[in-house]
Amino acid sequence: MAEISCPSCGKKYRIAQENLGKSVRCQACDTVFTAVEDVPMPNADLSPMVPTDLTQSPIASTTANAPARTYVAPPGKRGSADEIDYAIHGDDTQYVEVALDPGETVIAESGSMMYMTSGIEMQTVFGDPSQSGGGFWGKVVSAGKRVLTGESLFMTTFTNTRGRGKEIVAFAAPYMGRITPMHLDQMGGELICQKDSFLCGAKGIQISIAFQKKIGAGLFGGEGFIMQRLKGDGVALVHAGGALMHRQLGAGETLRLDTGCLMAMGPSVQYDIQLVGGIKNTLFGGEGLFVATVVGPGPIWLQSLPFSRLAGRIYAAAPQGGGSRREEGSVLGGLGSMLMGSNE
Repeated sequence: MAEISCPSCGKKYRIAQENLGKSVRCQACDTVFTAVEDVPMPNADLSPMVPTDLTQSPIASTTANAPARTYVAPPGKRGSADEIDYAIHGDDTQYVEVALDPGETVIAESGSMMYMTSGIEMQTVFGDPSQSGGGFWGKVVSAGKRVLTGESLFMTTFTNTRGRGKEIVAFAAPYMGRITPMHLDQMGGELICQKDSFLCGAKGIQISIAFQKKIGAGLFGGEGFIMQRLKGDGVALVHAGGALMHRQLGAGETLRLDTGCLMAMGPSVQYDIQLVGGIKNTLFGGEGLFVATVVGPGPIWLQSLPFSRLAGRIYAAAPQGGGSRREEGSVLGGLGSMLMGSNE
């Protein structure tokens, strides 16, 4: 028997050796993936050396509070995108280590890099580095689209420039949440996600924009008129705030959700907004005037802690005006701070 792990949710299974290399479906998150035997994760520290023998994992588990979720790409190139290996570490605050063979490249948003080994060459690229050709104006258009999605004009590429062995580059999540691998070749080659969810991915993935067709969804849907569209046949690693929920919607199945909780969806999913309804619900329900609706068929991914919600709670608890902090949960106000030993 061989042990395999779902690349999306990390659930482990045991299957017969003869089933390795075949397509299987995860019972937990419904992801279809190629059955590849898990590589043992040694406990030694990664930093002194990078092993080149694939019988050992080149991305060692260095986080004690949660086991790493590891994926090692099968040998041979199967699509246009680079084949990358990765290991996701951590629990509430996560980072991902990407192992690159000689000549392989991973692309990432500016400022997300955590560390890299000596054989990695970093380059800042204007626009989308996966789009070749088009000349200068093609790069300008690509960069302009990234500005519309709220991202930087530039992206960063990390390439293994050594002639032998694997090299490692790691990327950190911007805030508390989950890093999730999206194998686009197993998802029809396309994914629509919120504007700031893309963390890194194999070179060959195209990052463009997806306009919301309905003006109501654009104005009040929480994600704005524009979302990111990821296309290709490689691996994209995206980040969601808080915990992550995956659900496969059936044809015509409808789900109503908070407007900021939608992290990603398949291109076949329809997205719209509707009024909450009822004066009391609107004024005192705390959910605002609108909720989002998604209609299947297709997959959706929801995040439990949108960054806007986290930022709102931090702002509400921050000192206002004169510098005194908000006394949450205390009916004694300033007297409560004195009794509880506040230093402010």
